Amino acid sequence: MSSSETTAPYGAGVPAPRKAVTLSRIADMHARGEKIAMLTAYDATFAAVADAAGVDCLLVGDSLGMVCQGLDSTVAVSMEAMRHHTESVARGLRRVQGTAWLIADLPFGSYQESREQALRSAITLMQAGAQMVKLEGGGWTIDTVRFMVERGVPVCAHLGLTPQTVHALGGYKVQGRDDSSAARLLEDARALQDAGAAMLVLEMVPAALATAITAELARCATIGIGAGRGTVGQVLVMHDMLGIHFGKPPRFVRNFMAGSSGIEGALRAYVQAVKGGTFPDDSLHAW
Repeated sequence: MSSSETTAPYGAGVPAPRKAVTLSRIADMHARGEKIAMLTAYDATFAAVADAAGVDCLLVGDSLGMVCQGLDSTVAVSMEAMRHHTESVARGLRRVQGTAWLIADLPFGSYQESREQALRSAITLMQAGAQMVKLEGGGWTIDTVRFMVERGVPVCAHLGLTPQTVHALGGYKVQGRDDSSAARLLEDARALQDAGAAMLVLEMVPAALATAITAELARCATIGIGAGRGTVGQVLVMHDMLGIHFGKPPRFVRNFMAGSSGIEGALRAYVQAVKGGTFPDDSLHAW
């Protein structure tokens, strides 16, 4: 039987028993204290399976440069690659009447020039199927976030370790360890919320700082990756949490395939662990 004859891959043919995840539903989850489970996705099949497993948000991350293209950073990922993979993930969700909220990364070089360039790039990804776009950094990005939000583009911000600027940061290092850098991250987080960012990824920041930032943001849901359990939600690269990666995995990764009967089972275990508060374990996965 060809793949075109099947309704959906694996067990994903039955729509998830939930209403579609929307921006207002994310805000409601935040207000109620329900943890948000997010994973990356780069193709139709894995997007459908993740949706069936109950993943709330799917991120078409520029991490595809490393996962799918074999690059050593995200810097060389093109706008065309992001558009292509966003379309693929969106098609996968449509085939199974998916309910997950779809976010796509603005790649390096697609928003730094001007806020108008950022808007054009965001429009490209939203026309490809994204419901929200993500961009990295604070400071100068705040005006760009406000400009896009005022024009109807939902925005997820990203602070801490920002992989697109890894060369400027001097490598993949924990951010916000000293008082001055921690204060700057908190200031940027407040400003991004005020500019209209509805979500904020905090990557590789100390758990105590991520918890403090989360407590300061009433209208912006924090999503941690290597930032401890005190954030509103968690995100991992899907391949990492399935135990598929080049070399040694980062400290914040847990292999959910261990003890699972298959991929969908591992994805369900991840969702349950995030929502139940058992992942991450700050003693193992945070700083």
